Amino acid sequence: MIFGRFHSWLRPGTKLPTIPAGRRVYAIGDIHGRLDLLQELLAGIQVHAEREAGLHNGLVFLGDYIDRGPNSKGVIDLLLELSWPGWDVIFLKGNHDQTFLEFLGDANVYRAWRNFGAPETLLSYGVRPPMFDNDAAFAKAHSALVDACPRSHIDFLERLENFHIEGDYVFVHAGIRPGIPLDRQRPDDLLWIRDDFLLSSRQFEKVVVHGHTPTEGPVRRKNRIGIDTGAHATGCLTAAVLMGEHCVFLGTGHSPDGSVGVMSERPQHHRKLGAF
Repeated sequence: MIFGRFHSWLRPGTKLPTIPAGRRVYAIGDIHGRLDLLQELLAGIQVHAEREAGLHNGLVFLGDYIDRGPNSKGVIDLLLELSWPGWDVIFLKGNHDQTFLEFLGDANVYRAWRNFGAPETLLSYGVRPPMFDNDAAFAKAHSALVDACPRSHIDFLERLENFHIEGDYVFVHAGIRPGIPLDRQRPDDLLWIRDDFLLSSRQFEKVVVHGHTPTEGPVRRKNRIGIDTGAHATGCLTAAVLMGEHCVFLGTGHSPDGSVGVMSERPQHHRKLGAF
């Protein structure tokens, strides 16, 4: 089902946000260890892009590659091998990715990390999660992960960017702090912010394309586009496709045969699926 474009969300005479002419950008939401859905969505994006060739394509990942789902290691392996000639590929950092790096530097970070996906990530690297809530158990898991995690994975996570700009859009994991210029945003806000950003009606410098807060379907408002659809739990991994003044969404499980198809956005008063 193809839904309305930005026209229905903006006042008459308001300038529509645009991507530069000849450019098309695919932004992918939170993957969270779902290698199967990532493979499916990437294949669907390639099919979609081939229907209108001759454009300069970009692929922006909004972060949170790991945790929750069963194959965090496999997701990073795939992304490291991803090579699409002629495409610009940008990888952004999510709060889960940052927490993984923090655990590699401090075993006691596990006490917080275990509540949002650490056990599944450790298992994907062949590491047994701590059985007990004590420093020794955390240190044992830390040591095992340091040995099991390829240096290329650490390098990948350390190189992730905090935000990316294309035309009238800024792509970021969680959102931005209202009232603060983009070049003065705090990294913690870009990775973690929720309600102060989500509930703001302020018109930002750019329309913000973000993940981080899962909802039943993609959300489009005048100042932001949210595309975290809780892939690890729902089986729906979402991409926003931006070209010129137009935006559509692609998602896994949204065609008659259950594969990648065009999605409908959620209304403005959407229901969150929970904090991830």
